[in-house]
Amino acid sequence: MKHRSEHDLVVLGSGIAGQTTATTATEAGLDVLLVEKQPALGGSSAMSGGWFAFSGTPEQTEEGIEDSEDLFRHDLLEGGGHLNDPDLVDTYLAHQHAAHRFLKDHGVRFREVAISSGMSAARGHNSEIKEVLATLHAAFAAAGGTTLTGTAAQRLLTDDGRVVGVLAEGPDGPVELYGRRGVVLATGGFSRGTEMLKVFAPEQLAAIPYGGRGNTGDGLRMAWRLGAGMADMSFVAATYGSHPETGEEFHELLTAYYMGAIVVNTAGRRFVDESIDYKALGRAVLDQPGGLGVQVFDSRVRAQSHRGIPLKDMDTLQELGHLHEADTLEELAGLAGVAPEGLVATIERYNAAVAGRAADEQGRTGLCNGVGELTPIDAPPYYAYPAKALMTTTYCGVTVTPDAQVTTVDGEPIGGLYAVGEVVGGFHGATYITGTSLGKGAVFGHMLGAALAGTDPQRENSGEQRQDSSEQEEVAA
Repeated sequence: MKHRSEHDLVVLGSGIAGQTTATTATEAGLDVLLVEKQPALGGSSAMSGGWFAFSGTPEQTEEGIEDSEDLFRHDLLEGGGHLNDPDLVDTYLAHQHAAHRFLKDHGVRFREVAISSGMSAARGHNSEIKEVLATLHAAFAAAGGTTLTGTAAQRLLTDDGRVVGVLAEGPDGPVELYGRRGVVLATGGFSRGTEMLKVFAPEQLAAIPYGGRGNTGDGLRMAWRLGAGMADMSFVAATYGSHPETGEEFHELLTAYYMGAIVVNTAGRRFVDESIDYKALGRAVLDQPGGLGVQVFDSRVRAQSHRGIPLKDMDTLQELGHLHEADTLEELAGLAGVAPEGLVATIERYNAAVAGRAADEQGRTGLCNGVGELTPIDAPPYYAYPAKALMTTTYCGVTVTPDAQVTTVDGEPIGGLYAVGEVVGGFHGATYITGTSLGKGAVFGHMLGAALAGTDPQRENSGEQRQDSSEQEEVAA
């Protein structure tokens, strides 16, 4: 016998997208059920570096960072090869400040603002992501939300073409979970879905598997059965910068190449412009012997380490024994498994290009996305970080309207079915910009949760929404 429960809204997936949607909607007065496939909450978001991409924030102003919505739009479209859905991009930009306020209102503190992959200005806002997720879930529970863990969605339930619920397998057997206002897919991608990777990106199977253990494409398949459209499926790519022995507990991803490092193969030769986005770098590294690219830099770059900040934490990497140090390039090459003669010759050519005595052999003109001045590698001690491409996320999926309603292959909305986060295609286009994954989850999740509850996501803060909701309930009573 199937267990049955009914709620205003059923949200599948507890990463930043699902959690933001659920918390927003619950605080606005809806009865929300949050369903997680795994025993623990958080999904791939909990394994991420905690970066959110926002422009025009107080944090940027405090640090004197010049940025704008127009520049952000330019970066998103350029990075995406203008293959993004411009309506989704514009929706993100229009609602980013409301999502930023929502996070800040819930106690989120951004520890650093930095430039990273695909950015022309520093707009990556770093958070302690596990704390963010825990705080939002605590608020969700305090507002009356219900959570089911260890419950895997299997099939969407429909009534006259409209999605009304989901059939799932829980710890005690099958359950039917109904949502009067619909079902939200926040189920992530398929970074752990070997069969789907074989279909859409077989070359990426050579990357280190990562991401949430539940990221096997369940939400995509359920929507696909109902005729949902798909977008960006051909752009799946792993992210470059993780040691071959990367584990799941520590987000080990180093982007020293955006600080002045070069990347060489085991022959000691460069093979790519290190300033391009790290998804494109991931593709280039997969083509190298052993799928390995070694980041090489000197004490100037090493001094830029920031302990505890993902992408920059060289201190912890060295303590783990993953970052090699030596007084000479020849000794460093031996430690890192790189041909000494090739490395020395490569760095001589690179330093000559930095000094303006020759053209850069890979056409590199700057640090991250061409922003920032190059520096020579000539200040010992020297460092090497062997790294591979890490399959963290897939950034493709179902097609949606700007208000997050899933559409069919013909562009028609599927009643009662919504999608936010990594499961959505069309936003990123050809590639991903740092912070736009968590950013997309928070922006569209907050917007959707408020819209389904009938509140205005552009209000100054969630407290006003809760107050309005309470006043409406008093009038109704």
